Parts: sequence; structure tokens; C-alpha cells
Amino acid sequence: MGRSMIVEIDIPLPPRWERLWDTWDLRTIIILSLSLQMFLIFVAPSRKRTKNNWIIMSLWSAYLLADWAANFAIGLILNSRGKPSDSPGKSSKTPLESEELLAFWAPFLLVHLAGPDTITAFALEDNELWLRHLLGLVFQCVAAAYVFFRSLPHNGLWIPTSFMFLTGIMKYFERTRSLYLASTTRLKGSMLTEVDPGTNYAKLMDTFNFFKEAKLPSQIQKIPETDREDKSASKVKRGKLSDLEVVQYGYQFYQKFIGLYVDMHFSRKELNQSRHFFLNRTAEDAFKVVEVELNFIYEALFTKLPVVYCKFGGICRIFSLTTICLSIILFVFKSKTNFSDADVKVTYGLLFGALVLDTSALFMLLFSDWTIIFLRKWLDVELYTSLKTKILNALLKLAICWRSRTQDIKPRWSGSISTYNLINYCLHPRPKSWERVVNQLDISGIVDGIFFVEPKNFSENLRDFIFEELQSKSALADDMEIAKEISSARGELVLQGREGYWSSLLQYIVEVDYDQSLILWHIATDLCYDNDFNMNTNKREISKLLSDYMLYLLIMQPSMMSSVAGIGHIRSMETWAETCAGIKRIFEHVKESENKKKNQKARGIQFDLTHKQACLEILKVSTELKSLLFSSCKLAKELMEIEMKHPNLDKWVIISKVWVEMLCYAAGNSRANMQLAHVSKGGELITNVWLLMAHLGLGDQLQIKKPQTAIKLIAGK
Repeated sequence: MGRSMIVEIDIPLPPRWERLWDTWDLRTIIILSLSLQMFLIFVAPSRKRTKNNWIIMSLWSAYLLADWAANFAIGLILNSRGKPSDSPGKSSKTPLESEELLAFWAPFLLVHLAGPDTITAFALEDNELWLRHLLGLVFQCVAAAYVFFRSLPHNGLWIPTSFMFLTGIMKYFERTRSLYLASTTRLKGSMLTEVDPGTNYAKLMDTFNFFKEAKLPSQIQKIPETDREDKSASKVKRGKLSDLEVVQYGYQFYQKFIGLYVDMHFSRKELNQSRHFFLNRTAEDAFKVVEVELNFIYEALFTKLPVVYCKFGGICRIFSLTTICLSIILFVFKSKTNFSDADVKVTYGLLFGALVLDTSALFMLLFSDWTIIFLRKWLDVELYTSLKTKILNALLKLAICWRSRTQDIKPRWSGSISTYNLINYCLHPRPKSWERVVNQLDISGIVDGIFFVEPKNFSENLRDFIFEELQSKSALADDMEIAKEISSARGELVLQGREGYWSSLLQYIVEVDYDQSLILWHIATDLCYDNDFNMNTNKREISKLLSDYMLYLLIMQPSMMSSVAGIGHIRSMETWAETCAGIKRIFEHVKESENKKKNQKARGIQFDLTHKQACLEILKVSTELKSLLFSSCKLAKELMEIEMKHPNLDKWVIISKVWVEMLCYAAGNSRANMQLAHVSKGGELITNVWLLMAHLGLGDQLQIKKPQTAIKLIAGK
């Protein structure tokens, strides 16, 4: 009486629909799984060179859906247990015949679970889940093996099924190993090298005492660390780098500086070699080398390429391609009279789909930077006239030519920087009808990214200017103390090193927090930019571009900027909201005044401010009140006044240098994992600057190993 009753409601489906679902549920999921693999292998490489949110969202969805589809298909196969499947125009298959094809399909799903070579992890956090993938490998292999053994001994496709089963296990293992090698724990372990025991003092003193007892002249002399470093620094390559040298140097620096990701220490010798190399480079070559280095880092953290380029990877590739070809041949000559046409088509789709995936991956590998390194790893390899060397050189030239030809079409990063402008944001606020929905769904960042973020090309002028500034800073950083002092500057060094007229502007940097200073200088730069609308100088354009870019990082990339010292995300958002509200009040007041003057409101016509008019209205505001907005107006007026009183001074030189220093401060004081997380999202200019600073001996991310004192015994006079 007191027992609860569970009432099952069975909603009958039309027999035609139910029959259609029973027939096509597994086939549909298998076709979906194959389609997702095709999409991922061809589109995934583009995520390192695009910032298009739609492409990134599509890849993210496909990445998650691909594992689900393959797992769900394996579940359907396990659940089928040889259930007959009716197809129009064919008689129902017997359970035995159904299991024969089901057992053949299961290994292909293991291949799909392994994923394409072009993507193993979507985010850095995925690499830490390698153990989960290892357990998934075990469970899915057991499931596929169960389906296979259940179909024996009457399975006429047992040979190709065995081939594909081994291929699926190897490919799934490759993905799991790739995730494991890219995890922080494994990376730290791989960075550990054998400790240099240094000088054998016992043997040295025995020899010294022997010479002393024999009354032979001898002395012990210390070898300064700088003497040993200068010899390696003198071997730095001079002049322009070839395409091959760019890839080779990029790989060498990748091997050394991947340790930044796991907070490894570097020797003074390594840093000095890198510093001397980049001090002798042009901006073009320096950025090319860094782009190659970041490309290697991306492929090491997010793809299978490091696993593929080893002996085991080569064997797997040959075995996989061979087994797929053999499976196609065996299935072609297999009698298919007992299989439905639909099942035969699905099977052919799986076979040739696997062939396309493997062949495409092979061609991508052949023309990658890893192939170039595999053929010619070191820079000082002598060329010989042997047949092997000639073949390698021919392949190397082919890979270089392909890379050079596609470089303009497919660069190694997006080559663009995102910009976000405060005044533009306040001039065109979101419609009030949207606000409630946007706030409730907490998608303001996504909406603002679509409507207010504008990508701009990374110009050669900006590239050259940034690198010149970095080189000049590095040239002054003779020791780590000076380097840290330079890296901790966020604009004050530029003002201190100039004429006394500019020193009055120091209060807008040193007396406010970094995030507030960034917003303050952003508004002032915008006001000065529109005031000089008839000017078109490089420094003016550079200042505007960096100003909008730094605001984009502060507002739209809080995870990256929150790691920068001196930035509190909540406080920054409060400052941002307060400043926006102040600017919007000014604009609303101006619009109301203009509408009243022209009586436009009565006629249904609203007055709209242009960007230039908005800047002029902000400049009219009194600067006596204490707020970030009014301080920005005061700074802009002081910049204009100094240039007006001293025509030989150019305010845009100062503003552009201040912005570069602010960019360097954000780059040098951020966490490595936050920087490298964006390598898979089209890349960021700040990441390139962060790595360049590390190579030039700048930034707080560098920690130097204490050098061991080297001594030697000198015998004789």
C-alpha cells in the first residue's frame, strides 16, 4: 500500500519512423564521426593563425563532439548484439551476418577516438587529462575486442578487422602519449639534465701537491664566467638569415626555452648566446625566428607531431597506411551478397575515409617544419657529395620551397592584433533591450568581442619600432639587476630619459596603478590622435594601434592580464565601469543640448556624435575634479601644450615609446602558461614580445642558474 509506483509512459512512434531509426542510428553516428575527423584534420591547423571566433567555436564543438560520436557509436555496437537491421529492398540480415560488419566497424571508431595528427588538445588543460585518455584507451579497446571475438569463428572479415584493430590501438596510444608528453609534470621531467659535477677538486689538489713536492712551478687560476661566455658569443651568425636557418634557429631556441612554460632555470651562457644572437638580428629575422619557435611550441603542446617524428611514430605511419590499403583490397574482393547496400557504402566510406585521413596527414608532415629539422637539424653540418646527402638536400629544398611559397598564404600566426577603443564603445552602447539578456546569460564578453573588437594588420613599421626599442633596452641590460629594473618600468624610463619638459608627466604613471595608467594613457592618446587629424606620421599610427591593443588585452583578455603584477581584475572592471559611465554622461548631455537647440527631438531626429566630435567634447571638460577621466584630459592637454611651446619636440615619439614600455611590462611580468595558451588561438603580439624579451635577457620570467666557479692548474712558469 505504501509503496511508490513508477508509471512508465510509452509514446508509440509511427512504425515507419521507428524502423528508420533502427536502421540508420548507428550508420548516422558513424558517418558523423568520420565527417568530424575530416573537419578536424583540415581545419585544426588554421587555429594557430586565425582569431575568428566562429572558426574557433566550430573547432571546439567538433573537438568535443568527435569523442562523443565515436564513444556513442561503440556503445550502439555493443548494445546491438546482432539485432537484425531491415533495409528497403533487402531481406533482414541474420545476427551472425550483422556481427561480422559490426566487428569490422568497431576498430575504425578507435581510429576516430585517436583523433587526427593536427589536434590532440584544444586547451593546455586537456594535456593534464592524459591519464583519463589512457583509461579510455583500455576500456574502448576491451569493448572493440569483445565485439571482434564475439563474431568469431565465422567472421569472414577477421583479417582486415585485426589489421584495423592494431592500427586503432597504435593511433589511440599516440594521442595518449602526446597528451602525456605535453603535460607540465612530464615537461619538467624532460627538462632535467645531468648535473655538472664541475671541477674534480680532489684530483686537482693531488696534482698540485705533486708539483709542489717536486718543486715544479705551478699555480691554480680561476676562469671567469664571462671569459667562457664571450667565446660562444663570438660565433653568432651575422647578416640576413635564410629560410633554412630561420627554421633551424627557431628549433634550437624552442628546445632551450620551452622550459619557460614550466619555470625552468637557464644558465647565464644560454641567455648570453640568445641575447647576442638577437642583438645582431634585424626585426624581420628576429620575429621570423620567434614565430617558428612558437610554432614548434604549439605543435608540441597541441598536436601529435613530436610523437610522430620518432622511430615508433615512423613505424606506426608505415603500418597504418599499409593495413588500410590491405583492408581496402580484402574488402573489395570479399563477397558482399549478404550485406545491405547501405552497410557496404558505409564500410567503403570508413575505409577510404581512413585512407584520406592518413594520406593527408602524411603530406602535412612532409611539408612541416619538423621535416626540415629531421633532414637537417644542425647548422654546421658539412655537405658531402654522397647519394644520401644529395637525396636529403633535394627533399630539403622541396620542403623549403613549399614553405616559402605558402608563407604569405598560410603564416605561422594570425599576423593581426585586436583593437578595442573606449570612446567608440561609449559612443555605440549595446541596445537597452539587449542588456538584460546579455547580463543574465553572462555573455557580455562574447557580444562585445563581436561588435567592438576590430582586427588590424601587424604592420612592418610597428614590428621594426618594437624590436628597436627591445634591442636598445637589452643593450643596457648588462646584468640581471639592470634587466629586472628595465623590465619593471611601465613608462617612467622613457620620461626620465628625456628633456625636463616631459618629467612632469611622470605623475600619470608612477602615482597610479598600472591598469589605471593604461586606461588614462589610452584616453589621452585618443584625444591627441583626433586633435592631430591632419597628421599622418608613423609614430602617431603606432601609438593609436598599441593604445587600442593594450585596452583590448585589459578588457577582453582578463585571464592574461590578471597575472600581470599591479592588476586586480575586479578593481580594473570597477575603474572601467566608472570611466565609461562618466564618458556616457558627457555624451548624453551634449546630445540633449544639441537636440534642444535644433528642436530635432520634436521631429524625431536624434543628434549623433562622431568620434572626432566626441573627443573635442571630452577635452572641454574641466580638469579640476579628481577622477581618471579628468586626469586623462589633463594629460592630453599637457602633451599638446608641451609640443606647442616647443615645436622641436614630438609628443608622438614619447607616447609611442611609453606604449611600448607598457607592452613590455605586461609581457615581462605575466605567467608563461597564460601566454602560451593563446598560441592555439591565432597568437598574440604580446606573446611574441614576451618570448623576444626572454631571448634578449629581459623580463621577470627569467631565473639564472648560479654559475659554478671553474679553476685550472697551470704548470710551468
